[in-house]
Amino acid sequence: MSVKRLFPMLSTESLDRAIKFYGTLLGGVETYRFPDAGPAAFVALRLGESEIGLGALGDGPALHGQPQRPASGHRIELCVYVDDVDATVERLRAAGVPVVLEPVDQPWGERIAYVADPDGNLVMLTR
Repeated sequence: MSVKRLFPMLSTESLDRAIKFYGTLLGGVETYRFPDAGPAAFVALRLGESEIGLGALGDGPALHGQPQRPASGHRIELCVYVDDVDATVERLRAAGVPVVLEPVDQPWGERIAYVADPDGNLVMLTR
């Protein structure tokens, strides 16, 4: 068995806020929307060479039958490679995105920072 592709999917309290964060602020481009007409329940965005799926939390049980909320603790961390960590942090901060860790150089050579998406998921920005 070999994995062909990894496609992370996040459940979100507000699909509109998630699309603004991953689309408008991080530059994601919509590649798929369901349903085609009316309010979306699921959207896929291409960010550079990667894609992420964003699904609105519904009123009923999830397809897999497992509870999705309340979630607690450190659930997931996404790593996003950007051209300029400092400039990206300042642009996100100006848009009201919480900065969890200011930009800092790491001993292994990367400069990183952490922000939180609208659902509190950690997003590491690095170059």
